[in-house]
Amino acid sequence: MFRAFSSILLCCFFLEASFLFHISYGNLITCAGIVPMRYRNDKMSITDFGGVGDGKTLNTKAFRAAIYRIQHLRRRGGTLLYVPPGVYLTDSFNLTSHMTLYLARGAVIKATQDTWNWPLIAPLPSYGRGRERPGGRYMSFIHGDGLRDVVITGENGTIDGQGGIWWNMWRQGSLQFTRPNLVEFVNSRAIIISNVIFRNSPFWNIHPVYCSNVVIRYVAILAPSDSPNTDGIDPDSSSNVCIEDSFISTGDDLVAVKSGWDEYGIAYGRPSSCITIRRVTGSSPFAGIAVGSETSGGVENVLAENIVLYNTGIGVNVKTNTGRGGFIKNITVSEVFMENVRTGIRIAGDTGDHPDNNFNPNALPYVKGVILKNIWGVKVQRAGSIQGIKNAPFTGICLSKVNLHGMTGPRSPPWKCSDVSGAAIEVSPWPCAELTSPQQSGSCASHF
Repeated sequence: MFRAFSSILLCCFFLEASFLFHISYGNLITCAGIVPMRYRNDKMSITDFGGVGDGKTLNTKAFRAAIYRIQHLRRRGGTLLYVPPGVYLTDSFNLTSHMTLYLARGAVIKATQDTWNWPLIAPLPSYGRGRERPGGRYMSFIHGDGLRDVVITGENGTIDGQGGIWWNMWRQGSLQFTRPNLVEFVNSRAIIISNVIFRNSPFWNIHPVYCSNVVIRYVAILAPSDSPNTDGIDPDSSSNVCIEDSFISTGDDLVAVKSGWDEYGIAYGRPSSCITIRRVTGSSPFAGIAVGSETSGGVENVLAENIVLYNTGIGVNVKTNTGRGGFIKNITVSEVFMENVRTGIRIAGDTGDHPDNNFNPNALPYVKGVILKNIWGVKVQRAGSIQGIKNAPFTGICLSKVNLHGMTGPRSPPWKCSDVSGAAIEVSPWPCAELTSPQQSGSCASHF
């Protein structure tokens, strides 16, 4: 009880700190207008279908019956499914188009721990297999495929994946298939996720893949720091994604932009593009803001700004590998504050595993145009590491007004660089020579 209360206080403290940090930059702006919030005249409650919020009754039939009704009624403007206060235990279920899943304050949709009967689905074509295990993968707890105009919102109700049993299976090496995500939309558009708390995902928390026009705002995503692979939000081969005003504290990257895995991602060829990440606060033993490492379909036009990170492994992490192919270009990260971070900035060409032995080691990624500016860090153990690939150097790496203040006492050199070119201005500690050559400044001039 005390630990949970302390976590809530800590969350509130950093949300307040984040807000104060953000408003200092002037009027708040938003990208949420890409998907207008829909008002639904038609409403129904999960209790109309026999739903019981006692934390014991299995409500799978109620959720599936309600969503079946919405799908076949096809009411003009769609239908809102209301989940009143209570704890609703259920197996995984599919959403449908033109619906709002609305969680009242005090409502909890909780995943069953019956892993034996969890449904299996095909692997994503851009991954070729499950991310963790060969073959298929377990369906996400709340799933949508081929949908449009879907909203998950409410009064800060909770979606709880009860991931502990899955984390233990991963630790024990007993997983047969890849763990389920908490919420996944596939081949969908016009999606809004807002004003909901996500807890204890078995795997990645929110995963829009092959999607367009997605807004994720005002969410809290929580999992223990030692929970494996519990990424917060992973836009994957998706475009026009807006992530704003959220708190994330998990066991893996807070936000990671992806686009497919090695030869499968190259063949599928769908990039992630036009991704905005704004006013996000959080902590993680891994990365705060990440691109990769699965970037084989390409990642471009990513903007992350007004970010607050604490107790984090890596502040900003752009990661890829030989065999990935694809491209990473036009990435801008600005207005970042970080505290108690192991490495402030890491851009690496040697990160991540491969799906099988059929990847092409000559498929080298193209990385150009990574702009990092107005970044301030305290208690940063190491300023940065920027290491490209020998036959595919990273170019146009531009650092401006980056101040990463280290711990007191002996420490390793603040920067480590190789196979990289770019420029730096007003960077402390002073960066590596590869970023300070006058001949390279031209590629960054427009960003300074």
